[in-house]
Amino acid sequence: MSTNEDATLEPVAPAASVAPPTTPPADRDRLAPGDATVIGLLLVSAFVVILNETIMGVALPRLMADLGITAATGQWLTTGFMLTMAVVIPATGFIMERFRLRQVFIAAMGLFSLGTAIAAAAPGFELLLVGRVVQASGTAVMMPLLMTTALTLVPAASRGKTMGMISVVISVAPAIGPTISGIILNSLSWRWMFIIVLPIALIALGLGTWKVRNLTTPRNARLDVFSLLLSAVGFGGLIYGLSSIGESAGGHAPVAPWVPVTVGVLSLAAFVRRQLRLTATTGPLMDLRVFANRSFTVSTIVLVTSFMGLFGTLITLPIFLQTVLQLGSLETGLLLLPGGAAMGVLSPVVGRLFDRFGPRPLVIPGAVVVSGALWLLSTLHPGTPTGMIVLVHTLVSVGLAFMFTPLFTSALGSLRAELYPHGSATVGTVQQLAGAAGTALFVTVLSTTSADRLAEGASALDAVADGTQHAFVWGGIISLVALALSLLVRRPPLVPGPRTPVH
Repeated sequence: MSTNEDATLEPVAPAASVAPPTTPPADRDRLAPGDATVIGLLLVSAFVVILNETIMGVALPRLMADLGITAATGQWLTTGFMLTMAVVIPATGFIMERFRLRQVFIAAMGLFSLGTAIAAAAPGFELLLVGRVVQASGTAVMMPLLMTTALTLVPAASRGKTMGMISVVISVAPAIGPTISGIILNSLSWRWMFIIVLPIALIALGLGTWKVRNLTTPRNARLDVFSLLLSAVGFGGLIYGLSSIGESAGGHAPVAPWVPVTVGVLSLAAFVRRQLRLTATTGPLMDLRVFANRSFTVSTIVLVTSFMGLFGTLITLPIFLQTVLQLGSLETGLLLLPGGAAMGVLSPVVGRLFDRFGPRPLVIPGAVVVSGALWLLSTLHPGTPTGMIVLVHTLVSVGLAFMFTPLFTSALGSLRAELYPHGSATVGTVQQLAGAAGTALFVTVLSTTSADRLAEGASALDAVADGTQHAFVWGGIISLVALALSLLVRRPPLVPGPRTPVH
């Protein structure tokens, strides 16, 4: 066994930024009622904010007509959201160390509510984009906040159940975003996507202000501004470059994708070097010591490949359904709903199974199912029955449900308590990168293959169908990598999480 892995088996002392345990030993295997209320509020709030990441995709044609914009311009409503997330998430480790839980929650939900109000009232594209950026600023903080709080409050032996609910937020919310927007747009204007969300966000903000307690003791952490700039350019450049590959394949990208990708890679190299140097002095913006933990590293890599498959499927299947099978946005959203619902139902169940059996009996079968389903999707053609597509998409969702909860729990549960905020920030960041990479890969393969087939004289339907097949072939190849790595996943050590008093 490696030295790094041995280190994870040692007793974990409470972090410097977490108050000393006060819960009697006999009660440490149960979640206190007040703690359950806090986590419940954070779960609901996080679901609402994460849902908005993918809610705009189906609305693009309506926005193009109402606002007089092109598709390339309209895509910035999603790309801008992802870019903001990529820039803000790396700083959340510092934010959660420097400020109290209640302060961070109010700021996150306040920003999200403000952005939603701006978007609902926006008279044109520019202000709508501003609203999306403000929304994303709050969203970026909420997910790491939820993960860190859960790890701090929930006993290690029962974390799987809670992480199962978090998996619902992380994976199901983006999956059903297009369905919800399709239902709303079927009878209402695009503004109602924000008008409906706003009162829910405000209620969550009000309840959180009332109920969320200060569970941590902040420390005087120092913000390294240069690290923040490097992370913004690095992660932002990668996300932008990867997101524009699909546009470039169609000849519409304003800048060649290799330019922002190269800038992003060089900036990230400088960012990593600076974080390693700051670890020994004033403290890093993102503590990369999390990757010294074998369980965290392996689980995170498998998560990356899984999210690439999820987001690639979410972008490719609607294109196939609407372009090749000629279905409307509402029908497309409803056909994808069973998969999202299956993932939502199974994630808490998988969490309970994790607490009992550990990750390997769940992750390995899940990886097998996902791989098999993606290879089945590579056989799609214009005559494929919609029922078959629903079934296979549901299989993908079921397989991912068996993977996400054990992987999140194994990755974050294996860290020392003082690394929880940085581990959460790291997972959130690589999730955004994986989503952008998966989308870029699938869309690029689909676009280039379709263009080649059209040049050969194929019909538009056959060209898109062939492009879809090739995209899912690459998805199948990635799934084989995830399957191989899933054999290395291990259960994290059962170390009690720190319990904290009310401040």
